[in-house]
Amino acid sequence: MTTGALNRGLAILELLAANAPGLPVREIAGSLKIPPSATHRILSELAQYGYVHQERQHGEYSLTMKLCSLGLSQLSRSGVVDVAQPVLDRLARLSGELARLGIVDGEQLIWVAKAQVATTGLRFDPDMGGIAPLFCTASGHAWLSCLSDEEALRLVAKQGGLGRPGDDYGENTPRTVVELLRHLHRTRTRGYSILAEAVHIGIAAVAAPVRHPATGQVLGVLAIAGPHVRLTDRILARLGPVLVQAASELGIAQAGSPLLRQAIARAGAAVPPASPPKSKWRRNSRRRAATAAAVKAS
Repeated sequence: MTTGALNRGLAILELLAANAPGLPVREIAGSLKIPPSATHRILSELAQYGYVHQERQHGEYSLTMKLCSLGLSQLSRSGVVDVAQPVLDRLARLSGELARLGIVDGEQLIWVAKAQVATTGLRFDPDMGGIAPLFCTASGHAWLSCLSDEEALRLVAKQGGLGRPGDDYGENTPRTVVELLRHLHRTRTRGYSILAEAVHIGIAAVAAPVRHPATGQVLGVLAIAGPHVRLTDRILARLGPVLVQAASELGIAQAGSPLLRQAIARAGAAVPPASPPKSKWRRNSRRRAATAAAVKAS
């Protein structure tokens, strides 16, 4: 494939991943603004290599299990799940809710492992492999709180900015830069984040960063999430210190994981620190204002 065809092929794979039942050629072409003839050629090539498959002649295209197999194979070889699963299982039993692990991958936070013990009634059990929205999730706040305000706002802007009135987010979703920074400052003070009624209405979560034991660099985030009627504010506050301790244990255990070594290498050594002390506040005010403007414009 040429670079253009490769970009289109990856876009098709991502679109099909979000539409498990499959899509017809014309709908794929229309969604991605690719000519139908080019879409058909790319799909035929992807089918030849086993990544997509057509239900019937002239029917919908859907993903095969090949991508899933590659991802699971990578996770298996990384050692992340083997080390994290006992910790997740313990947190799930303790809380009675969903416990999950997100790994920092470049400038994204990707959920890669989970444990769920709730089997009846209300359950929060999202799929793994998703990318965490940074501005409106407890996991996102836990990671962003470990960065400078400027870097946190840059990552939020790159992901699309803040929520806007009329969207599907809950009432506690940060809508302004000031609100987001207030959340992050509270998270830094506590050492863990709490957020309810935000990215998912009716859901509450608590999260803590997993750090490298030697460098302090954030490797990922541990989180517990569930229905807000069960995970009340009092229970979330009680689970916070427990989660911080578990994240510390996991950071020590995960430090040797090949996947996390790669994540550290991609991130590089120059990770922006948390917000500067108040004596430097004025010195950095112009840079913060410029970054905040970028977030608002996103």
